[in-house]
Amino acid sequence: MKFMNIKNSFKALTYAAYAVAVCSAFVSPASAQSVEQLQQLRERAQQSQSGAATPSVSPLSISTQRTLPGATASANTMGQFSTQPRNGVNLPGEPTIDTVFPAQAPMENPPFAANLFIGGFESERSSGLNDNYLIAPGDKISIWLWGAVNFSDVVTVDNQGNIFIPNIGPIRIANTPAGSVNQTVTGKIRQVYTNDVNVYVNLLTSTPVSLYVSGPVLRPGQYAGLASDSVLYYLKRAGGIDFQRGSFRQIDIVRNGKVVASADLYAFFRSGKLPEISFKDGDTILVHPIGNTIVVETGARNSFTFEFLNEELNGGVVNYFARPGEFASHASVSGIRNNKQFARYVSVEEFASLKLSAGDTVEYIADHEPQIYRINVAGAFAGASQVMVDKGARLIDVLDHIEADTTLSDTQNIYLLRESVAVKQKEIIEEGLQRLERSMYTAPISSTGEGAIRAQEAQLVADFITRARQVEPQGRVVVSENGEIANILLEPNDTIVIPEVTDLIHVGGEVLLPQSVVFNPDATTEDYVAWAGGFTERAEDERILIVRKNGNVTFTSVNDSFLSSNDSKLEPGDQIIVLPAIDTKILQAVKDITQIVYQIAIAANVATD
Repeated sequence: MKFMNIKNSFKALTYAAYAVAVCSAFVSPASAQSVEQLQQLRERAQQSQSGAATPSVSPLSISTQRTLPGATASANTMGQFSTQPRNGVNLPGEPTIDTVFPAQAPMENPPFAANLFIGGFESERSSGLNDNYLIAPGDKISIWLWGAVNFSDVVTVDNQGNIFIPNIGPIRIANTPAGSVNQTVTGKIRQVYTNDVNVYVNLLTSTPVSLYVSGPVLRPGQYAGLASDSVLYYLKRAGGIDFQRGSFRQIDIVRNGKVVASADLYAFFRSGKLPEISFKDGDTILVHPIGNTIVVETGARNSFTFEFLNEELNGGVVNYFARPGEFASHASVSGIRNNKQFARYVSVEEFASLKLSAGDTVEYIADHEPQIYRINVAGAFAGASQVMVDKGARLIDVLDHIEADTTLSDTQNIYLLRESVAVKQKEIIEEGLQRLERSMYTAPISSTGEGAIRAQEAQLVADFITRARQVEPQGRVVVSENGEIANILLEPNDTIVIPEVTDLIHVGGEVLLPQSVVFNPDATTEDYVAWAGGFTERAEDERILIVRKNGNVTFTSVNDSFLSSNDSKLEPGDQIIVLPAIDTKILQAVKDITQIVYQIAIAANVATD
């Protein structure tokens, strides 16, 4: 009973202490003077009552999923003002070049001098002052006088173009070159102080100007810069001239409604000439629409789209700017005259006096009839690897001028590599591949199961066709047989191959160990295949390809009864190529694939290379 009384008494004292604390909060300002302090007292009383810390709940911190309109997670709702430049960053919703201009295909012949606008006019500008800069209102000039008179101050050029110095008065220096400021001011000061006065004048800053760039440019508008900046600087700031619409030849600087200077970018590109002008606030750089254009497609060092004035529309001016190649002999001109098609093919000399019209297309052509050929020599020989021959030369005529060691050079098995033959072999292989594609994709299907099988076959054939198209034929021409050489007519860039004397037989293709084996006159094709490890599971042993040293091709088989005949007898340097067999149960186009495999093996020797 006493224990319960003590417990109740302690509880009553706790409530009393809580009441006293609350009352003291309203009575004593020193104890608690804010709502936050009352809340802290209440929390302390609750903790003392329960003996443990419990989280407090406030009407201002109730969690909810509702938000007020325009409410954000950030406490700062006033926004911030950025003092940093945008540096070309577009604002949300601001028009850009991609949204204003539709996407255009790259020009094959861009305008002449278009690469001027990839220069560093904006980023590489010098921070120093230009001696030719003309003083303008707002410029600051530092002046020192010492000796009989001491004076030091930084003066500003006023709106009337003057600076004021005490005891001397106004001195007009507007439009004075920066390099002459010291001389001009010193001369005025010495008119007043003639003796024992030293003068030093220095231009501290040049006033920035703001001008407009208008016409067919990518970003017309208002741009700031220095008065001494060039026209190219402001054009680069405006994104450059629009290649499709803007003129590179007619660019005016307009001041107070009058043209004070003009720029021709061709003159700058060819001779470095730009208008000497000091810009002022409110000036406008006006780019005119593009004028007459002539397109030089090929055959010149400068194959660009040129813009010419009316008096420049002739072949001589085009030759001057386009600079045709050294070997260009003729010019092809096409265009429109009196609503009719116009075309001329003249020599470069005649083209110089030909009158042109806007929109003409010019192509320079090296149309010299070749009289001398270059013939290459490869293999086992001595001397130069190239021989220059007259047109109409034949093989025997060239062989008489090639040095070769008969003990090391096999002059009985010479062959040619010809570019035109390689092109023809490529066409033959391509025709076979196209025929194979048609046969696979147009074959009739009688059932769903057959269609699934044909789909798998088509994928395999497509992979084969892709690899086959990557083969590059050699263009080999057989010119020797049984020690006799055909005296054929040579073509430009032919390669005469003189094989080396060898004692090896090369075995490749579908054998287990492709390798070269020492020639044995008593060995047969079956022996060489056995020495190469035998056939693989995919080998076709009924048709084995033998590529002779001179480029001839024959077929044989293991069970051939005429292996000892002259046609099938192996010689040193021959290649035995075992081709793969194709299962007729798997693919429908076996005949076409086999034929293409033979063509590739003969044209490029891919089975051994």
